[in-house]
Amino acid sequence: LAVLGADTAVVLDGQILGKPLHREDALAMLAALSGREHQVLTAVALTDGEQCLSVQVGSLVSLRQITAHEAQAYWASGEPQDKAGSYAIQGLAAVFVKGLHGSYSAVVGLPLSETAELLDHFAIPCWQSLPAR
Repeated sequence: LAVLGADTAVVLDGQILGKPLHREDALAMLAALSGREHQVLTAVALTDGEQCLSVQVGSLVSLRQITAHEAQAYWASGEPQDKAGSYAIQGLAAVFVKGLHGSYSAVVGLPLSETAELLDHFAIPCWQSLPAR
C-alpha cells in the first residue's frame, strides 16, 4: 500500500502565509499580496513503507492590485477561508492573477507532472492504465 501526501505554502518576503485564522487575517494577507509577486511552494511525498521519495515544486505568482472592497467580497464568498495565502488560483481569485511562472497544478495543490513521475518510480500506473477508447 502506497501513501501520498502533499502540502502547499504561500511565501511572501520570506514569511509563510498559511490558512487565515479569521476574516481580518485573510484581509491582511490579501492586502500584503496585492500588486506583488510571491512564491508558492508545494511538496509531495510518496512512500510504499520501504522507501520514501519527495519533490518540491516552486512557482511565482503575480497578483494585480486588489481593492479593499474586492478583498471583503472575496472573503464573503467563503473561498479563502481554508486556503494558504487566503486565495485559490483555480477559483474566484483567478481574476486577481496577473501572471504565473511555474506549475499551475502545483499552485492548485498537487503538481501533476512531478506526482506522475513519483508514481512511475514506484511502478504505480497513473493515466497509462486507462482503457483505450
